[in-house]
Amino acid sequence: MTTSVLRPSAADARPRRRGPGIRGRDGLAGWLFTAPVLLILGLFLVLPILMAAWVSVSSWNGLGSPFAASVKFVGGDNYAALLAKPGLAQTDFGTALRNNAWYVLLVVPIQTAVSLFLAVLVNRRVLAARGAFRTAFYFPSVTSSVAITVIFLFLFSASGTVNAVVQWLGGGGVGWFTDTRGVVQQVLAALGVHAPSGSGFLGLTWFDWIAGPSPAMLVFVVMAIFTTSGTFMLIYLAALQQIAQDIEEATVMDGANAWQRFWYVTLPMLRPTTFTVMTLGLIGTWQIFDQIYVGSKGGPAKTTLTPAFLSYSQSFVNNAWGRGAAIAFILFAIIVVFTLVQRLFLAERRAERKPSRHRPARRRAHG
Repeated sequence: MTTSVLRPSAADARPRRRGPGIRGRDGLAGWLFTAPVLLILGLFLVLPILMAAWVSVSSWNGLGSPFAASVKFVGGDNYAALLAKPGLAQTDFGTALRNNAWYVLLVVPIQTAVSLFLAVLVNRRVLAARGAFRTAFYFPSVTSSVAITVIFLFLFSASGTVNAVVQWLGGGGVGWFTDTRGVVQQVLAALGVHAPSGSGFLGLTWFDWIAGPSPAMLVFVVMAIFTTSGTFMLIYLAALQQIAQDIEEATVMDGANAWQRFWYVTLPMLRPTTFTVMTLGLIGTWQIFDQIYVGSKGGPAKTTLTPAFLSYSQSFVNNAWGRGAAIAFILFAIIVVFTLVQRLFLAERRAERKPSRHRPARRRAHG
């Protein structure tokens, strides 16, 4: 019996051309599925940003098209009026930055500490009705900011509940929305220190920068802490629940008390979450607008004026759309700088915890 061996022909031995394959079709399908989202983002996000960038370097006054022939290119004049040229525009911008800087300085650390405290509190197993407490602490975060602002206006009015409590404790009434002096300025005046004359920055003297927030701005500080701590509490709570129970049991076996366990074990493990909360807090506090619009319109005497509200008033009230857009882009740059600083600091911390590749390997002990 003879057996024939089938040999491949010359045509079969040639390498076959590979078509688009599965990856090619998947890539095309991916672009088709993401095309609607990219179109929406380009139409409602990228295009308005590009138009705002053009408005910030043009003389558009809000009438007609910003690309009309009558609209002139002015370059950096709008930015120079805010940052370099002395005048009312620079003074207002400096005042807005000063007010917002004090707002950020007070709100971010306090709301971070309060949200961490609330998260640790509701994470305790011995606490009864933990779900009810979580809902109660989170409820202000989902309530309308306009409604909360109106409530705070009633609480801190001249005849409101807060002044009634202050008078019941033996103090005098506080003009929360009438006093234009900063808190630090009031303390220094009580100690006999008066405002010195001299140069400053962005149309304000250095004493104006350290004068502190006004009582009205302190009201908005309390309001921000009240409304945002619940959201950050949930972020901390999720991080606390990811910590292994074995770690806490090991610290208990080592004889550490509750404070030592929190300070030396729990808090270092929450460091990435803390920086996330602080970054989100920085972004949110630099964008405060609706509370100022409803509550004070920047008053009294511009002590609650913020860059976001100043951008709105310059554009929609004074029809200086170029200057308003310039304020928005400067505010965007400030937020980006703070965000990058937070991320760089977090990346540095992670690099410190990462083991070195050049560490010599330990020798195995032979029994």
